[in-house]
Amino acid sequence: MLIIFFIVSFLSSTIGVICGIGGGIIIKPVIDYFNMLEASKASLLSSCSVLSMSLYTLVHNKISGYSKVNTKIATHLAVGGIFGGIIGKTLLSYLAILKGENIAGILQSSILILLTIITIIFTIKNMGRNKIISMHINNMLICLIIGMILGLLSSFIGIGGGPFNIIILYFFFGMDEKISAENSLYIILFSQISNVFISIIRNDFAKINLFSLIAMVSGGILGGFLGKLINKKINLIIFQKLFLSVLIIIILISMYNLYNFLCNI
Repeated sequence: MLIIFFIVSFLSSTIGVICGIGGGIIIKPVIDYFNMLEASKASLLSSCSVLSMSLYTLVHNKISGYSKVNTKIATHLAVGGIFGGIIGKTLLSYLAILKGENIAGILQSSILILLTIITIIFTIKNMGRNKIISMHINNMLICLIIGMILGLLSSFIGIGGGPFNIIILYFFFGMDEKISAENSLYIILFSQISNVFISIIRNDFAKINLFSLIAMVSGGILGGFLGKLINKKINLIIFQKLFLSVLIIIILISMYNLYNFLCNI
């Protein structure tokens, strides 16, 4: 099982860095697919993997001078994401306690499928000649609100951030897909810090196998290293095709997971 955890974290984090989706959007559905852990434990391990991957990638980019993070906008989004992440994590915990892990899994999978379909439609539309017109918001209060919504959704679903950050950064702030990918990781980092902080306070780590945690974190860091190398070499067209392919796979896995959760009620 440890090997599976490592491979899932490594591959997901590699793709996550390339596309700026964090990796959690892949890790969580895959762990659910193999039915290895309860929904809340899978979310926690996913958060730890994403945190390690995004932290490594951003620190390395900053040191190497490769960073394209718009700190003014991304920091306000990230701060909003922290508060949203706290709310989302709390809601998920109470839902699992009050209604059970299967109900929590059903709601997580349903929201993930819906948001991913919206993202696919947006991405396909934007790959054509008539691209969606983007805004260039500079109001920091609006940035905080948008960040809070993103943080709440990503934390509740347990995916770290996902592709929704990419389309939000494009639509509201005019960043192209590759630039928004790194800014997305910056936002994801803060969201996951809040997630892990709450888990420490609630003593959730006592429920997690230490070696599983080490396997996930190690996979996240190594995946971050490989993903960073690949991201530098691909162009925007390849980026968009890979991004779209990942979204389709995520929907298929999430639909299967939703079916399983419904069968286990």
